[in-house]
Amino acid sequence: MKSNFTLTLEAGRADRHYWRDIWRYRELFYVLSWRDITVKYKQTVIGITWALIRPVLTMIVFTVIFGKVAKLPTEGNAPYAIMVYAALLPWQFFASSLSESSNSLISNANLITKVYFPRLIIPASTVVTNLVDFFISFVILLVLMGYYHYPPTMRFMLLPAFLLIAFLTSFGVGLFLTSLNVKYRDFRYIVPFIVQLGLYVSPVGYTSSIIPEKYRLLYSLNPMVGVIDGFRWALLGGEAIIYWPGFLLSLSITVFFLMIGILFFRKMEKSFADII
Repeated sequence: MKSNFTLTLEAGRADRHYWRDIWRYRELFYVLSWRDITVKYKQTVIGITWALIRPVLTMIVFTVIFGKVAKLPTEGNAPYAIMVYAALLPWQFFASSLSESSNSLISNANLITKVYFPRLIIPASTVVTNLVDFFISFVILLVLMGYYHYPPTMRFMLLPAFLLIAFLTSFGVGLFLTSLNVKYRDFRYIVPFIVQLGLYVSPVGYTSSIIPEKYRLLYSLNPMVGVIDGFRWALLGGEAIIYWPGFLLSLSITVFFLMIGILFFRKMEKSFADII
């Protein structure tokens, strides 16, 4: 009996249909994301509560050291704890996404070497997974705002836009470091150092307004400066003021890293299965 199916081999087909393949393999994206969510806190005593404990403890330490001891200024009349926590939300999301996505390909080496699928799905699912921790931690912010009788303003409605910028920043930088980590395993030690250093060079425990005016633009080369300032602007209302030239520069750096990250990842993608 003759078959009606025809096998066609076409050079460059995978490259031309790459973005369409991402949509075709969306179920794999869902599976990987759900797997990461379910195993993240598996066999831990307090489970998902860690998503609450980490930012709360960091907020307390920063509030005591920078607010009480160093007596650094807050944003207007906003409580120092809320100012710090408003910055910790995007920072924890960025730091966790960067740490986990940089090792995502190596952690899924068996899957990569056995079957074809757009490898971009793996780091993307890792970053999306950290949104769960973000929304859990966000509950604490609402509790803090209620405790300090600090209601949100209409700017709160723009928070999803700044969350999108935080996502793109995490995804772009994560793709770049993920690609490097596959080829140069030294980056498994470099990434934690970058995250640790970034916590202090980003305006998490303090307001970026303490940076001298002549250095504000240079300081905004850190893309997380714009993200954190945007979160505070949306959450603290009239107490926070965005330095718009710096915000636009940070946004440009985010777009740059996103483009470079995708291009560099796509360039190295064909060799992942051979060198991983």
